[in-house]
Amino acid sequence: MFFRRAIPHEPTFTERIDGLRKLGFSTSPAGPGKAQITRDGIGAVIEDRPGQHPRVNKAGFVLGDEIGLLVNRGYQMFWRTPSGRTAPALATHLKALHAFEEDLKEGLGLPSLYNESLGTTSDLHLYDRVEHRDQGDADKPWEHKAVTS
Repeated sequence: MFFRRAIPHEPTFTERIDGLRKLGFSTSPAGPGKAQITRDGIGAVIEDRPGQHPRVNKAGFVLGDEIGLLVNRGYQMFWRTPSGRTAPALATHLKALHAFEEDLKEGLGLPSLYNESLGTTSDLHLYDRVEHRDQGDADKPWEHKAVTS
């Protein structure tokens, strides 16, 4: 009919990955329905979700064969991998991370949210100087018995 609208084409996961290659991203398979995307030393794993937009896991700095997430230690930012390997995060790394995330969203057709576009955010904050804070209930200093000699 004259007023018939064309059905928009929803790209497949493979088509989306091929589109990322055209934007300068390197891709490699990371398991069934997953692909690891890298560019400028930054990487992320993308998971296929049939019928939905792909899920992008947290992006981070590639250290060896792992992706290190951003950790804020108060005085400096660090990259930390799941195996515990750490490296200092430089300003050039943070700029590359921000550009990577924005370009990846654009390439996948995902929405770019205002608050996420303001800058990089840390995945973990470890700048608290309270010892054993994350290990459950700690002894309170005022509950210790005074030592008398």
